[in-house]
Amino acid sequence: MGDCIFCKIAAKEIPSKALYEDGQVYAFYDLDPQAPTHFLVIPKQHIASALEVTAENSAVVGHCYEVIAALAKQLGFDSYRVVTNCGESAGQSVFHLHFHVLAGRDMTWPPG
Repeated sequence: MGDCIFCKIAAKEIPSKALYEDGQVYAFYDLDPQAPTHFLVIPKQHIASALEVTAENSAVVGHCYEVIAALAKQLGFDSYRVVTNCGESAGQSVFHLHFHVLAGRDMTWPPG
């Protein structure tokens, strides 16, 4: 998607502080962190939101979670929160599927 900021970040057209990359996903630190550690994991394939996950593209979602687990272990976290917003009224502001990973502080519930 030509106008998608996360597609541009994954393509290195917009700089980011990379944490991990492979052929399917890209992980980078959030510019506006909401916890001491806050990074995003995105599929490189453009999927607008969880509403667009299908049998044909769902493997990348599982891979995102594998990467999240590996990065959490690498960073020394055994407790963390993963958030994905689906739709504008749920707080999604970038319409490219992404997973926020927050760690390093106690998380409250309900979140908001």
